[in-house]
Amino acid sequence: MPIRLLPANLVNQIAAGEVIERPASVVKELVENAVDAGATRIAVELREGGKSFISVTDDGHGMDRAGLELAIQRHATSKLPDDDLVHIGFFGFRGEALPSIGAVGRLSIASRARGAEQAWLIRVEGGEKSGPEPTALSGGTRVELRDLFYAVPARLKFLKTARSEQNAVVEILERLAMAHPEVAFSLTDDGRNVLRLDAAQAELMDTPGAARLKRLGDVMGRDFADNAVALSVEREGIHLTGFTGLPTLNRATASSQYLFVNGRPVRDRLLQGAIRGAYQDFLARDRHPLVALFLDCPPELVDVNVHPAKAEVRFQDPALVRGLIVGAIRRALDAAGHRASTTVAGAALASFGTMPGVATAMPNAYQAMHAGHGQAGRFNAGVVQQAMAAFAPLSPEMARPSGMAPAPQQDNAAQDYPLGVARAQIFSTYIVAQTKDGMVIVDQHAAHERLVLERMKVALAGGGVKRQALLIPEIVELPEKLVGALLARSVELEELGLAIEAFGHDAVAVREVPALLGQSDVKGLVRDLAEEIAELGAAFSLKEKLEDICGTMACHGSVRAGRQLLPAEMDALLRQMEATPHSGQCNHGRPTYVELKLADIERLFGRR
Repeated sequence: MPIRLLPANLVNQIAAGEVIERPASVVKELVENAVDAGATRIAVELREGGKSFISVTDDGHGMDRAGLELAIQRHATSKLPDDDLVHIGFFGFRGEALPSIGAVGRLSIASRARGAEQAWLIRVEGGEKSGPEPTALSGGTRVELRDLFYAVPARLKFLKTARSEQNAVVEILERLAMAHPEVAFSLTDDGRNVLRLDAAQAELMDTPGAARLKRLGDVMGRDFADNAVALSVEREGIHLTGFTGLPTLNRATASSQYLFVNGRPVRDRLLQGAIRGAYQDFLARDRHPLVALFLDCPPELVDVNVHPAKAEVRFQDPALVRGLIVGAIRRALDAAGHRASTTVAGAALASFGTMPGVATAMPNAYQAMHAGHGQAGRFNAGVVQQAMAAFAPLSPEMARPSGMAPAPQQDNAAQDYPLGVARAQIFSTYIVAQTKDGMVIVDQHAAHERLVLERMKVALAGGGVKRQALLIPEIVELPEKLVGALLARSVELEELGLAIEAFGHDAVAVREVPALLGQSDVKGLVRDLAEEIAELGAAFSLKEKLEDICGTMACHGSVRAGRQLLPAEMDALLRQMEATPHSGQCNHGRPTYVELKLADIERLFGRR
């Protein structure tokens, strides 16, 4: 066939195939237009998840009749004033959305420019235009789309259930709302309110970060707002702000990681990789942090025109951006000190509430005994009387042996330290400490594991890990393959404080270990390191995987569960935790301590 120009309607349908995949794609384009128009309120209405009806109403600056006619033309936009594709300051700069939507559905647009006496309405149905004509509208713009994909019915079969399509719309709105806390958003589906996000109040707008954190809390949950650490850094014209969650607040997927570049929500592998790198020694590999990052940079340093739906970006200097994100997150987590997320205590209290019989067993037994039936029948009255007398409160004089001074009313030591003073060790694993207004339960192995890791990192940064020679070399038998992998990295391991040499074909001799590890399980450490190094292969140096290697060493060199500690040792561990960054979680992202406030404990016993 000879070469020919395609009909305009077919061209629009092809463009729609790139931009309009589902109802959420339509909502994204229309809401971005509303944000570009300076709207402060955006209302979205759906029917059947958007498959039969979509409406987006805003209070932006609107359009006059001439602007409305141009808006439905291909490649017509008001957002490239200088025809410069480098310095892009708006969302909908392509000018393809409205004609593409009109090519596959029944589109109507009503708009009234600010200060204009008349509103105008124009329609596009399957690419066929009608209007504009006068209409009633107080201001702003209202866009309605009926029967999405009626002009290309083959695409209808790719749509999912109404609930799935609705969820996709909610996700789009939430992402845009996080970037624009000054705008109010609402969503209804079949007359039911699905989402409502009020605009930030004036007093919040005056406080740096407060309005954004409130909006993030509305979208990501109050747990994130309560356990997020603010960050703000700038380097070479690139400004990074946002909030990053404490490691102990984590999820099984990366769905709660939100990234924005110049106000535009994006999904970028570079940015997601940077987040993973920043948390690599704080979380297990199958857990993911909660993060919301906002990157602002000169438009010439980022290309937002590499994807039809503008969901991806390309940076001029990816290494600079990655380093900025990793450094900012790590500094923010350092500033958090030993803090652990409040969700840890909440989960502990919830577990008390769900234990079978906890809430009712004691009251029922008490009521039965005093009611004279049930279990009370098995008690001998005389025995009960004797027990009550034996456990009656003693007078202060009787309770205090002669010559002993009265006990102090307040334990000042417990008030002076955030993690309190050790009171007991239970199960040879957990330290119970009393604080000024509650109690703390510490996992001694997890806590010491983090302390050892942080000390190793400081030692490495200061020039190397000090080594301790073994009186008798430890011989560790390994498969020949693992022996070869270890010996190939012997120089790097020596920098980390572990000196090994060959001992036959299927064993290595360990002559020196990191002094920080003390009395550690040398054989277990070497076996675990051998497996990790063999898995890494030859492509990576140990310094690239430094956090993983140090984490393995710290695990084997920490105080083991089951070891009994003296009171002074327990208190020393608590003081080290208070002075060490990230000590609120172990190397795998699990909490090292649980804090219960006195008010929470009183509620457990019905005192509040």
